Amino acid sequence: MKNLTVIIPFYNEEKFLEASINRVLKSQVADLLILVDDCSTDNSLNIAIEKTKNLKSVSIIKSHMNQGKGNALNLAKKYIKTTHVIIHDADLEYFPDDIVKMIEKAKLSPNSLILGSRFIGVLKRDNIYKRTYFANKIMSLFFSILHLYRVSDIATCYKLMPVSFFKKTDLKEKGFAIEVELVAKFLKFNRSIIEIPIRYAGRSY
Repeated sequence: MKNLTVIIPFYNEEKFLEASINRVLKSQVADLLILVDDCSTDNSLNIAIEKTKNLKSVSIIKSHMNQGKGNALNLAKKYIKTTHVIIHDADLEYFPDDIVKMIEKAKLSPNSLILGSRFIGVLKRDNIYKRTYFANKIMSLFFSILHLYRVSDIATCYKLMPVSFFKKTDLKEKGFAIEVELVAKFLKFNRSIIEIPIRYAGRSY
């Protein structure tokens, strides 16, 4: 691993976007930051532009239609010039400081998928509701059986990937299922996934 692109896809996140961008910038993990607006109808795009207007290592992309997270990620591909990429959702549920540990693992295993798991280790996690916890556990178990590969947190956002995989993978899913699609397609690229404990603060209902 040589350097990292962080992609922040967002849709109507005016309440959280600035704080989310601040977290990524403060962590200093990104060599390149790509913000993808999935056709927001609020002030999100203006916030992104204002927050990053003096930063050279930032690209802002706007989709002309609201087509979901998968499309937002596909739009970002041609702007990536680093060796690795990770996605950071704009909803303040994840902590970019955790990416530092993922980067260290990627340096040792540059062709692996480094997965940030919310269900291993003893780090602080808030607002993991029983319903979503058990749903994710069941999905992760089913995925592991189907693909004959153990994954503890199939729905996590934090997936640090080699760009050689990401650029050639056409993502189809628009919503939540994009997380499963990425891992399933990576296992066809390389059956090597390394899981790292991460923190988490889920949105309240």
